[in-house]
Amino acid sequence: MQRYKVTLMYDGTAFAGFQRQPNKRTVEGVLTQIVNKMAKHPDPAIVVYGSGRTDAGVHALAQVVHFDLPFVIPAANMHKGLNSMLPLDMEITKVELVPETFHARYDVSGKRYLYRMDLGEFRNPFKRNYTGHWKFPVDLAKIRLALADLVGEHDYTSFVASGAQTRTFVRTIYEATCRVDQANNELVFEFYGNGFMYNQIRIMVGVLVEIGSGTRPVHDVLRLYQVKDRRQARRTAPAAGLYLKHVYYQGEDPQHPTKLPPHQR
Repeated sequence: MQRYKVTLMYDGTAFAGFQRQPNKRTVEGVLTQIVNKMAKHPDPAIVVYGSGRTDAGVHALAQVVHFDLPFVIPAANMHKGLNSMLPLDMEITKVELVPETFHARYDVSGKRYLYRMDLGEFRNPFKRNYTGHWKFPVDLAKIRLALADLVGEHDYTSFVASGAQTRTFVRTIYEATCRVDQANNELVFEFYGNGFMYNQIRIMVGVLVEIGSGTRPVHDVLRLYQVKDRRQARRTAPAAGLYLKHVYYQGEDPQHPTKLPPHQR
């Protein structure tokens, strides 16, 4: 068996998320169909494993998956062949032959996400599938103070949607930044951590823009850690603004080389 590591990007607008679901168009479902078609429909069928899920409407600049083939196709041929069959809202950017010990999910040491928030006075119909929208004035200095409170190892219970399948709400955020994209009139948030839970980034962004607009105290994040109450975080930013930017694997980032322990996956 030969294991392949595949990096791909996709526009999440027309997908019901990453994970395969009956009678729904998903990234994993489309990729599984195409991989099996390319391999002439082997029995048993080839299974595709992703680094993690993205929700409906969430985009990826560099999602990672792996799968095994019972025969070897050169990486360059695999890359070209898969892209020739993929729909226009998906594109593979890299194919690698890797050892059978590699696992796209269990070897992850960290993930980096972007969130784009349009600041226009009116909702832009041409950006509705690719940004959130916040029409109120924001103070970037306040947002950056709040971002500093998010960095480190914390219990993020207040920032996780109900239904999260996790044994602990403790995670570590290594970096949390925000800049203004003047050309597009957007806030661009970036988060890098050892793992993020269900809707965590979207809820954090909702809290941050409220802090920036003055409807929350600057250090309200610290209070939310204490109360452990999702309802008090209130807002969840729209899925359309969220992008998976990069998936890190063991040893790729020397400062944070260790994969997520089993109880935090």
